[in-house]
Amino acid sequence: MNAPSDLTPDVASHLRCDVAIVGGGPGGLMAAEVLAQAGVAVHLFDAMPSVGRKFLLAGKGGLNLTHSEPHEPFASRYAGRQPQIEPLIRAFGGPEVRAWAQGLGVETFVGTSGRVFPADMKAAPLLRAWLQRLRAQGVQFHMRHRWLGWADGGALRFAASAGEVQVTARAVVLALGGGSWARLGSDGAWVPLLAQRGVAVAPLRPSNCGFDVLRADAPVGETRRAFFQELIGRTPTPAVGWSPHFAERFVGQPFKTVALSFTDSQGRSFNRRGEFVVTATGVEGSLVYAASQLLRDEIEAHGHATFHLDLLPDHSPERVLVEVRHPRGSRSLSSHLKSRLGLDGIKAGVLYEHLGKDGMNDPVALAHAIKALPITVVATRPLDEAISTAGGVAFEALDEHLMATAAPGVFCAGEMLDWEAPTGGYLLTASLASGVQAGRGVLAFLGSGA
Repeated sequence: MNAPSDLTPDVASHLRCDVAIVGGGPGGLMAAEVLAQAGVAVHLFDAMPSVGRKFLLAGKGGLNLTHSEPHEPFASRYAGRQPQIEPLIRAFGGPEVRAWAQGLGVETFVGTSGRVFPADMKAAPLLRAWLQRLRAQGVQFHMRHRWLGWADGGALRFAASAGEVQVTARAVVLALGGGSWARLGSDGAWVPLLAQRGVAVAPLRPSNCGFDVLRADAPVGETRRAFFQELIGRTPTPAVGWSPHFAERFVGQPFKTVALSFTDSQGRSFNRRGEFVVTATGVEGSLVYAASQLLRDEIEAHGHATFHLDLLPDHSPERVLVEVRHPRGSRSLSSHLKSRLGLDGIKAGVLYEHLGKDGMNDPVALAHAIKALPITVVATRPLDEAISTAGGVAFEALDEHLMATAAPGVFCAGEMLDWEAPTGGYLLTASLASGVQAGRGVLAFLGSGA
């Protein structure tokens, strides 16, 4: 899909160019497009054999390009970084993303949730068309070039198959991704390289991630044993995961038509219906991802977070209590719950997991658990498993054009910036928009005679 690099031992081990872009994800490719359209010679470098690998992976289940909701609610999805992201998506937001795709010959449609997809639901045709256009505009691609930082003279250093290559550019765009899915190229190895240049970088953290649950029979909060362990400098490890009986039956199965609610210690609240999946150690999936920022922050602050699960969001608490109390005669409790409330399978299983036999035979406790079952999570899954990452280059270290104030001529774009957003097209849109902004910033920088 990519042309071979023109940096070979027979050609050059040092290249001089106007603009070097490091990273072939959406942010880097979009910066390349802005620059190439303006007639600037662009060289793009990537450590992988081909560009857009995470982009292609995101399209396996149907590429979610953007969202169709109006600008104001769209911008609010970026939470604490809304002031920094809002100008970017105002210049290149949902409508612009759809127009850009159409310009590549890819029609889009709006799904029932408001999300925007290519008509064929595939990422590969769009990426192929995009790369063809970039090559036609003169962008040169250099694959298998891993960025190593800067040489003493300020040149970029790359590890290539033929040895180290140095690149001197008038301007540089870094679009190296976050720290998740390292096998696709986003490994966060750039963090110390920028820190050494005096560019402020917030620690990378999982976002849109799964969580490990606290075992239902484990204590929540500080116990006497945990207190003494902390006194001697040992951090107690909570017991995580489901019981063997529950895990054997339900790992990999989804909770469907449920509602998740959570209020953190600062009063921030989340309440939404959806679906999620049971994993070997906990939970993951779209509904959990949507709440992940609040859950993660609460765990970091207090060591655990407890959300409540409404297993029957279409039923009032009063109706649930009435049905649970309804005489069941000779029927088993499982049969009774299935016939009166449609509760069976994984939903019945998680009730048994948390209530035990005694709790299941208490109608008031059972009815309350059906409407507000507490699930405690104690850790995010590892960073590399997350869909995206929080943290990265602080906006406070950049000017309005996304140029690093500590490194003039160096611009940053994409997921390596310190922002996060839920899934639903918001991640890709902001990555593209930041690429546009960085590209325009480079044009202004070059135009200033730098």
